[in-house]
Amino acid sequence: MLSIDYDHDSFPTQVLASTDRRLATTWEDVLWAALTVGRPDLYHVFRFGNASLHEAIFRLSMVRMALEQRSWRGRPSRTDAFKHMDPTEKGAINYFLGLAFCKLFASEKLGAPWCLHLDVWRHVLNPTLLSGRSRPDLVAQHAVSGEWYAFESKGRASVPTSSEKARAKAQASRLVRVGRRSCRLHVGAISYYSGDVLRFYWRDPEADGRNEIKLPEPKDEWRMYYAPFVALYRANGGDVGARTPNGFVTVRELDVNLRVHPAIWKLIGAEQWSQARTMASELREQFVEEGYQPDGLGVFAGESWDSEGRAKRRL
Repeated sequence: MLSIDYDHDSFPTQVLASTDRRLATTWEDVLWAALTVGRPDLYHVFRFGNASLHEAIFRLSMVRMALEQRSWRGRPSRTDAFKHMDPTEKGAINYFLGLAFCKLFASEKLGAPWCLHLDVWRHVLNPTLLSGRSRPDLVAQHAVSGEWYAFESKGRASVPTSSEKARAKAQASRLVRVGRRSCRLHVGAISYYSGDVLRFYWRDPEADGRNEIKLPEPKDEWRMYYAPFVALYRANGGDVGARTPNGFVTVRELDVNLRVHPAIWKLIGAEQWSQARTMASELREQFVEEGYQPDGLGVFAGESWDSEGRAKRRL
């Protein structure tokens, strides 16, 4: 188990209890969030070969390199390797970790696992807006109600200032609608470190309605959600053309196992992303009861991810 301390401001009490200040989670949940944060792959970096596969390896490798669990049931902490990187490298990794932990908290605390980065709507958004900083990063959809939540996600090396918290909230406030649904929450979220220990902060005051952004309902955009996982599954022996899933598929270099629920197998194999998203929504309770995430995917960390596993490797 992992434990992440967090602070929050201005959430409706029916959404997030005021006394709730700690997230109990696992490496499996963290890795799943990293793989399914719904960000477009870095085609400009991975332009040769399978960009989604390289993106999947890139995401998991960043978590592996940057964070470790130093004690049983402990808190994620910065590794020594991460601390000795140069500021530019740290900034890029902190940004991605901010996205991953924002997705994790949206799923675990708000019941909104279906997350997409605004860049998946690049074809409908103003290019100037996409290149600028004044916009949210993510939208997440509630698994039951279908409500949308907007998030501006940041990753910081140290405790955020009051002005940084305010800027994050202002950027999230710009997104007001996805399809026909208004965004219920406009959350500014910041992952940061206190000493070497990872912490999280988020807030949700009312949106001010200025410079509004409206997005169409996602359809093919759900490819960005599933594709990195599927590419990594295929590359490590998972045959998506088979009639049934191959069970656990092992990514040995990262000590991670993957699996897909049989109920959405054919849809994912046929790259019918929107249909897979719809079916997963209908079967989410069954998926969770059978040990999968609400989207029908399973990411399982090997023993080297926990402190006991690392001790075994050193013996």
